[in-house]
Amino acid sequence: MPVTRLSETTAEEFPWGTLNWLMGQAIDPDAKQTFGMAVIQPGHQNPPHYHPNCEEILYVVSGTCEHTYGDDSYQLEPGDSIRVPAGVIHHAINNGDEPLRAIISFSSGDRQTVFLEE
Repeated sequence: MPVTRLSETTAEEFPWGTLNWLMGQAIDPDAKQTFGMAVIQPGHQNPPHYHPNCEEILYVVSGTCEHTYGDDSYQLEPGDSIRVPAGVIHHAINNGDEPLRAIISFSSGDRQTVFLEE
């Protein structure tokens, strides 16, 4: 089915927030992209990680974050996007007072993630 409804997805819950997947090979085996919504709670961050097989585009819908990108970091606010090439270590730190809500898109239907040891 070509339609995935957010209201019908089950959020993956983490201590820092949630991920809702709207498309990817786990939903549609023919998908060539992975697409979803991320929420990071105020004062929290997702773990540093990279994607060995795809690039990521993150678009901020609401809230703010500091987004690390290799050795650099960028302050993002609603309407901003960042493209992270495959293999670049990155993560988002919610330094605001409201949840960060972001659309995340990956160039592979089988998004792979490698988390770094903390």
